[in-house]
Amino acid sequence: MNQAAGQVPTKVNPQLFKSSWPAFWITTNDAQQREYGIYHFRKVFLLPASVIPKSFLIHVTADNRYRLFVNGKPVCSGPARGDLFNWFYETIDIAPYLTEGENTIAALVWNMGTLAPVAQVSNQTAFLVQGNSATEKMVNTDASWKVKKSTAYTPCSLDNGERLKAYMVVGPGDQVDGRQYAWDWEKTDYDDVSWSNAEEITHPEPIGYGTDNRWTLAPRSIPLFTEHLLRFLTIRRTNGIKVNQDFLTGKKPLKVPSNQRLSILLDQKTMTAAYPELIISGGKGAKIKLTYSEALFDKQGDKGNRNEIDHKEIKGNYDVFIPDGENNRKFRPLWFRAYRYVQLDIMTADDPLILNDIYGMKTGYPLQMNATFSSNEHSLQEIWKTAWHTAQLCAGDLYYDTPYYEQLQYTGDSRIQALISLYTSGDDRLMRKAILDFYHSRTPEGLTQGRYPSNRLQIIPTFSLFWISMVHDYWMHRRDDAFVKQFLPAINEINEWFRSRVDQKKKMLGPLTWWNFVDWDNFNGWGTAPGADDGNSSILTLQYAYTLNQSAELFRAFDLAQQADAQEMLALELSDHTYWYCYNPSNGLVADTPEQKSYSQHAGIWAILSGAVPLQEAQPLMQKILDDKSIGQVTFFYRFYLTQALKKAEMGDLYYKELKPWRDMLKLGLTTFAEKPEPTRSDCHAWSASPDYDFLATICGIMPEASGFRKILIKPALGELTEVSGSMPTPSGKVSVQFKRIGKNGIHAEILLPDQVSGTFSWKGKEIKLRAGTQIITI
Repeated sequence: MNQAAGQVPTKVNPQLFKSSWPAFWITTNDAQQREYGIYHFRKVFLLPASVIPKSFLIHVTADNRYRLFVNGKPVCSGPARGDLFNWFYETIDIAPYLTEGENTIAALVWNMGTLAPVAQVSNQTAFLVQGNSATEKMVNTDASWKVKKSTAYTPCSLDNGERLKAYMVVGPGDQVDGRQYAWDWEKTDYDDVSWSNAEEITHPEPIGYGTDNRWTLAPRSIPLFTEHLLRFLTIRRTNGIKVNQDFLTGKKPLKVPSNQRLSILLDQKTMTAAYPELIISGGKGAKIKLTYSEALFDKQGDKGNRNEIDHKEIKGNYDVFIPDGENNRKFRPLWFRAYRYVQLDIMTADDPLILNDIYGMKTGYPLQMNATFSSNEHSLQEIWKTAWHTAQLCAGDLYYDTPYYEQLQYTGDSRIQALISLYTSGDDRLMRKAILDFYHSRTPEGLTQGRYPSNRLQIIPTFSLFWISMVHDYWMHRRDDAFVKQFLPAINEINEWFRSRVDQKKKMLGPLTWWNFVDWDNFNGWGTAPGADDGNSSILTLQYAYTLNQSAELFRAFDLAQQADAQEMLALELSDHTYWYCYNPSNGLVADTPEQKSYSQHAGIWAILSGAVPLQEAQPLMQKILDDKSIGQVTFFYRFYLTQALKKAEMGDLYYKELKPWRDMLKLGLTTFAEKPEPTRSDCHAWSASPDYDFLATICGIMPEASGFRKILIKPALGELTEVSGSMPTPSGKVSVQFKRIGKNGIHAEILLPDQVSGTFSWKGKEIKLRAGTQIITI
C-alpha cells in the first residue's frame, strides 16, 4: 500500500474552505460516545461504466482514527493528530480503486476513550467522508451509511508503565477475538443487512466558519504515510518448538500441534516502527500473544548490551489474537508498534495451528535523505546512519520524542528534530506543523504547552523559550515571512511572561511556576534547575537572555525596531547581572544561583550562548566546563547546546572529541540513540540524533549567514579529521563542500554554492568571500 500516491490536495473544491459541508459527521447509537470502542462503517454505491470518473476525490477524517478501504483494498489511514480547533482531514483520490457496478467504501474507526494515548485529543466517536464535488457526493457520510460496533476488540497491555517502571502513554494493546470478528466486512459482497444505519451528528465546519463546532476542520499539511514490507531477520530463541529460519521468508509455514505452549523470539536486528501482520490458519480457540520491546531485560531490570539475550526476558507492550479456526486469517493492530524484538507466546487448544507468515509493514513520515557526509574516519558513518534512523523513527504525524513510550511532541525535542529535517532532507512540512501545533497550544498566561497535541496539560516554561528559538530557526533557514510574522504577538507574550517575573533587585528571573525542566540526571529527579522555584536561576535567566536576542532579530527584521531594542537591552541587563552574581573567579565557573552552592555545564553553556561572557573569557570557561566532571553534566539532550556553545567560543574543533557518548551507545548494541546515558528508559529518542545536524553544521560548518539561507557561512571544524565532505539542501539549491587538511593549520577546500547565493568561508580566523558556483580555496 502506497498511501501517498492518492493524496491530491491542490484540487480541493474551494467552497469547502468557506462554508458548512453537505456531508454529516456520523456515529452509532450503539455506544457511549466517549468510551473505548471499535466500529465498522461501510457504504455500497453504484457506478455505471459510462460514468466511472478519472478522478474521484474525497475528504476523510475520524475521531479518534480510521483506516479506509475501497473494495476491500486499504487506501489510507488518519487523521494526522491535531486538536479540536485544527481537526485534520485527508484528501484522497480513490478513482484507481473503483470498478464498474457496485463499489464499497469502508472504514475501521476506533476511539480509545479514557485509554487513549496522551497525544490524542478527542470529542466523541465520529467518522466523516465528504465528496469533493457533485460527482462524489454519493459517498457523503449520512444516515445511509451502515455501521456495526465490533465485539472482537478488547483493550489489553494496560499495565505497561507498572511492568516497565516507566512513563508510557501510547495507549493500550489490542486483543482481537477472531471468533467474533466480522471477517471480510470491508468487501462489496459482505452482507450488512443486519447492520444499523449510522446516526447523523452535525455538518462539518472548516476553520473560520460555523458556530457550536464540535471539530473545526483543517486540511492535512503533511504527506500521508507509506507502508513497506519488512521481514524479520532472525529467530533468536525458541521454547517448546524447533523453528527453521526459513519460516521468516513467508514460504515455510510453521505447524503447531494442539494443546501446546511455546514461544518464539524474533529479532529485527534494528529498531523499527511498523504494523506487525500475522497470518494464521486453523487453531480455533488458541491464544497468540505478541510482545514488543526495544531490548530484553536481565533480572535486575537492566538492558545491557542490546544484542545479548541470554538470561534475559522480554517485557513491554503486547497484543493478543484468538483465531477462529478458519484459513489465512490476518491479525494487524490498529496502530503501529515500535520494536526491535517481538516474542510470540502461543497456547493452542484442541485445534492445531499453522503460522503461515509474520512480518512488519514499516511506516512513518516519509523523510528522505537528501544530504551526504563522509570523512577519513569510517566510524562517523555509523553514527551518521544511526542518527538518521533515530530521526526517521521519531517522525510521524508529530515529531515524536520516542516512538515506543510516548509518541508525544515536545518543544525541546522538536527544535533539534526540525533542524535535522532541514539539514538532511530539506523537508520543512513537519517543522511547520510542529510550530503551528505549539502556537495553538498557548494557555491564557501566554505560554505554550510543553508538549502538544496532548489531552493533559503540561507547561514547561523553558520549552516556550525553545519554541521562540524554533521560529527563529525557521526564519534563518527558510523564506516565508508571512508564516513567521504571525507568531510575533505570541513571542511577545512569552517574553512578557518572563519579564514580569524578573527580580528587580538582582535583575535575574525570580520564582517561576510550572515545571522548569532543564535536563535529566541533574539537579533533582525532575531535572528542574536550581533557583527555578525560589528565584535567581542563572540557567533560566541566561536562556531567557539568549531567547530575547533571537526575538530581537525577528522583531527588527519585521520593522519593529523599538521592541527589538527593548528586548536587546533587557537581554544585556539580565546577562550582565547574572554573570556578576554567579561567576566565581576562584574556580572559573558560573554557578547555578548567586549563592554559588552548585555548578553545572548548563549554566556555563547559557553564559556563553547569551553573550554574558566575552570571547576572551568564553574559551577558558568552556574548557573548564568540559574538564570539570564534578559539576552537573549535560545529557544527550543538552549536548546539542554544548556544541552550540563550543562554536560560539570559537572552539568547534573540540566537537569531534565530544562524540564518545554516541560511540558508547553503538558499543552497547543500540541501533538508534537513547534518551539519556545508561540506564535509559528509551532506546530511541529524537534529541539524541543531533549528530546528523552537527556533522553538517559543525564539522562541515554549513550555516545560514543571513535569514532564509540567502547567504551561507562555511566554517568547518574538523577536529582531528583530515578529510571531510558533505552536501545538503537549502532553499536555493544544494550546498556541497570538500575539505582536506594541509599540515596542522592549512586546508584545501572545494565549495559549491547555489545560483545567486553568496557567502563566506572562515578558517582559523581568515575569511574569504564566496560566490555562486564552484570555487577552490587553498590556505
